[in-house]
Amino acid sequence: MSYTEQLQHIVGEYRDDGQPWPATSHEIASWAIDQGRWAPQRGALIDRCAEELARAMREEYITDPQGRRIRAKHAAKRERDGRQGVFWEDMRTASHEHMEVAFQQRRQQIVGDCRQLKADLDSYNENYNLGESLQMVFDFTNDLAEIEALSALQLA
Repeated sequence: MSYTEQLQHIVGEYRDDGQPWPATSHEIASWAIDQGRWAPQRGALIDRCAEELARAMREEYITDPQGRRIRAKHAAKRERDGRQGVFWEDMRTASHEHMEVAFQQRRQQIVGDCRQLKADLDSYNENYNLGESLQMVFDFTNDLAEIEALSALQLA
């Protein structure tokens, strides 16, 4: 029986037990855990904790000596001891090599987001747009200059 089928079986047991129906997934989950019908696997717990730690590291900001709000922790997909992984470093103590890789990988993520945005926009314009064609500029030079100018005014 697949994991999905096991979960579906738990839902059936919930209903067979005379629990309130319709029910939220949270109600069913609470019942399943209380009844000992579901327990998280160690790997799932580690994955969940790792995701939450990564989110917390992404959201840790510091103020640099020039007053800019910057991310403190940066991830880079690297190899260590023959194994591939995503390694986190604090930019205040990270090696130049780590930061170079981290910045390049973040740039590639942005390029990937832009590529998908362009595909979505082109598809909308060609297949669903009944009005004037929507346009998008993918050169962010002016946007960045404007944001930096506004930040400089706010600091002054």
